[in-house]
Amino acid sequence: MRLPIVAIIGRPNVGKSTFVNRLAGEQSAIVYDQPGVTRDRTYLPAFWRDREFMVVDTGGLVFNDDTEFLPLIRQQAMAALAEASAAIFVVDGMTGPTAADEEIATWLRQQPVPVLLAVNKCESPEQGLIQAAEFWNLGLGEPFAVSAIHGSGTGDLLDTLVTYLPPVQDIPDIDEIKIAIVGRPNVGKSSLLNAFVGEQRAIVSPISGTTRDAIDTKIERDGKTYLLIDTAGIRKKKNVEYGPEFFSINRAFKAIRRADVVLLVIDAIDGVTEQDQKLAGRVIEEGRACVVVVNKWDAVDKDSYTIYDYEKHLQERLHFTEWSETIFVSALTGQRVEKILELVNQSAEEHKRRVSTSVINEVLEEAVRWHSPSVSRSGKQGKIYYGTQVSTQPPTIALFVNDAKRFNDNYRRYIERQFRQQLGFKGTPIRLFWRSKKARDVENATNNRAARV
Repeated sequence: MRLPIVAIIGRPNVGKSTFVNRLAGEQSAIVYDQPGVTRDRTYLPAFWRDREFMVVDTGGLVFNDDTEFLPLIRQQAMAALAEASAAIFVVDGMTGPTAADEEIATWLRQQPVPVLLAVNKCESPEQGLIQAAEFWNLGLGEPFAVSAIHGSGTGDLLDTLVTYLPPVQDIPDIDEIKIAIVGRPNVGKSSLLNAFVGEQRAIVSPISGTTRDAIDTKIERDGKTYLLIDTAGIRKKKNVEYGPEFFSINRAFKAIRRADVVLLVIDAIDGVTEQDQKLAGRVIEEGRACVVVVNKWDAVDKDSYTIYDYEKHLQERLHFTEWSETIFVSALTGQRVEKILELVNQSAEEHKRRVSTSVINEVLEEAVRWHSPSVSRSGKQGKIYYGTQVSTQPPTIALFVNDAKRFNDNYRRYIERQFRQQLGFKGTPIRLFWRSKKARDVENATNNRAARV
């Protein structure tokens, strides 16, 4: 069952994102002392008493101004209100009523959803009542004096809010696949999200840095649920100044960390850049499954060798992610976009797959038979006793050996290749931990396991 939605509406810089974070109980929406930081719709779960709902942060509303992103922000705010069970109009108690507040209030009075008026920045309880009283003339009923920073007054507001929300019961636990969409600025991440959803879910603009918050969107396909996380474009660290972009990139890195599968979006026209390589390295570092999505394929002049040449280019520039799936798409035309989810499903399954210890040791025995570990100058040879998978997401295998220092990087890469050739793990990184262990300890552990059996 879908949770009811509460839209947070207001002009720029009245504290909407701080208020959203207060209701959600987490610092998810970006808060910065600068107008226009929030642009897209950001959904966060919240609850009060016996009611659960989704609170939606929206960009600051400005009417009669069509500069930069303002028309698109209005579209996003209106879309949030269209699906809402109730709305909270946030105003600035320190500033008092403005002409922009009156314009928004007039528009809200024409909407079919109930609207509550939250007078924010009322830090002092005594002064707050005086500040809130100034907003009675907006014609939206009782103004609630609140402080998003301290939380004062929000309880009374929420007590009234829940009377407009339907009770939600028996919400089933949904096994969803979390997909983070990451890449450099302007590679088409938001366009890809919109292509999946089939609507203007995220603002798309040729201006670099349009997306700031990590935008979560759920979709269903063939009985499966996916949580799509659109992220801000990640530029080189030296080019990023402290401010909204700094916070946006931190959100993007957190999105990678909480994802099951990462869609690494590459601009087909630019090819793989140094920054793309660094992002791929970040995905591996976090141990996430990955699908490389080459976007804007419709804009590439093609002949019979184009895909072959481009795949060769990818292998050269992203050789350390050769295990990942690759697909060539166009978010603009929708070409092969839905096929991305097929690769996501495969990668997610491999990411959480577990292989029995007996199978792992069969692979090791064959690998050693074909290529034995090298012998050191002292005449001692490396020996692999056994291996076992210790965790998933990503698949992690511990290898117990006589001396981990005797296995050089070339041999370690050889063993990893053998695991991939024999066991698959397509679409996910795997981790190998080499652990030194005395032969006597290995023999005792083997005997103990046999005794338990």
